[in-house]
Amino acid sequence: MSEKISSIGLKGLEGYLVQVEVQVIDGIESIVVVGLPDASVKESKERVSAALHSMGFPLVDKKVVVNLSPAEQKKNGPLFDLAIAFGILKSGNFIQERIPSETGFIGALSLDGSVLPVEGMIAAVLAAKKLKLQKLFLPYDPSIPPIELANLELIYISSVQDVIDHLAGRTPLPFIEPKPIWKEEKVVERDFQQIIGHEFAKRALEIAAAGEHYVLMDGPPGCGKSLLAETFPSILPPLSKEGQLEKISLYQLAGAPNNSLSMPPYRHPHHSASAVALIGGGTNPKPGEVSLAHRGVLFLDELAEFSKKTLDMLRQPLENEKVTISRVHSTVTYPAKFIFIAAMNPCPCGYFGSNVQYCRCSEKQIKTYQNRVSGPILDRIDILLPLRPVKLTGKDFKGIESSDAIKKRVQAAREKQYERYGKEICNGSVPFEKLVAYSPLTDEQQHHVQRLSIQEGLSNRVQIKLIRLARTIADLKGEGLISNGSLLMAMKLRKLKADSMIGRDMLTGEDGDVTYR
Repeated sequence: MSEKISSIGLKGLEGYLVQVEVQVIDGIESIVVVGLPDASVKESKERVSAALHSMGFPLVDKKVVVNLSPAEQKKNGPLFDLAIAFGILKSGNFIQERIPSETGFIGALSLDGSVLPVEGMIAAVLAAKKLKLQKLFLPYDPSIPPIELANLELIYISSVQDVIDHLAGRTPLPFIEPKPIWKEEKVVERDFQQIIGHEFAKRALEIAAAGEHYVLMDGPPGCGKSLLAETFPSILPPLSKEGQLEKISLYQLAGAPNNSLSMPPYRHPHHSASAVALIGGGTNPKPGEVSLAHRGVLFLDELAEFSKKTLDMLRQPLENEKVTISRVHSTVTYPAKFIFIAAMNPCPCGYFGSNVQYCRCSEKQIKTYQNRVSGPILDRIDILLPLRPVKLTGKDFKGIESSDAIKKRVQAAREKQYERYGKEICNGSVPFEKLVAYSPLTDEQQHHVQRLSIQEGLSNRVQIKLIRLARTIADLKGEGLISNGSLLMAMKLRKLKADSMIGRDMLTGEDGDVTYR
């Protein structure tokens, strides 16, 4: 008689249900595993056989056939050891306890019957919740934080015997206090209170943080581009519980160190980084920088110094918020939902347009340098932010707003968006149909946007980004609908000459750092 035990397979960070079908029959002692197993899965038969033998369940004169369903999906990793072991115990009548179909098993077996943690356990736990399993047996791993998920009971074990005792109801499992072996380091954050000037840039970054918009800063060396980008994470709200688990899952899969649980990730790869390092890949595809920045910030300094091929590979993650890596043996998809911030000089020497230093570049050199960033990449940027050096004469740190004060406004604006859309999503990535359903433009506003688009040659994507920006500005100002002032501010952030197109009849007033007349 065959038995079915539920387990979880992983394809990148995405998990799927695997039914471990086991049949034990009389015959020559052997274990056969089918269902497209890789080498690590094939080796599980030796681990399982030795572990059961050491526990007093020898497979003498027994032939074991294990089918990992769905058969067409390639299986990898030792996640299925525990499920295979209990399939054998149940099918071979070594135990009589009932195993409900909504109970899952993950974990690798040691030769003495103990259960060991495996790579990608958090991803498997999140997948178990999505697959609506009610119980999940898994080994305790002190390197991950405690996990609490609604409608999913996590039962931590240290050996196969613990599971048998739990199923039989004989003895309760020993309580394991979840104390991670790592301690969350207190990161010394930069603060906007320490940055003199750049008031318009700070306002633009606040809007970017509130709506998860992309930013490109350009300006001469030393004007504060890197400083503003490094300070930007200080105004981001802490990660939600789900965001924390996703972050740890990705860092585990990539084998990258992670010292902070609640802080959004901040990734700053060097411009010499390869396309594989940035996007991800390898023989067994691993997450790249775009995925390690998931739910956080990806900052590319000296954007024009990155290779054109590498930059153009950013098109998919910037648009779809995920990256798909195809290799001969597998195709995996990793999430890549991040706030993209980039910085570049206006020319090779860096001083084009500067009133302090003389630019030594020819017109051809300037155009060639700026064209290193392709049009499709620029088209995906929400905010184009020119910066100039700040004169510090007669200025001090008095009266400068702190990051905590800005963060409170960002958090309030995001909560409005979550409530409006019914889930944790911001204006920068919400489907456009839902955005306009809740925040339609007036006929007059649509007319002016269309006129501006025709004159400036704006793509449909840029027009949509203007509306997204205007909605975020309206949320920060507490407006129910998008006002003319919010729309004008959005155009200003896109470096569009909005006031000359719209005329004096649209608005008379003041919005933030920009006065419209």
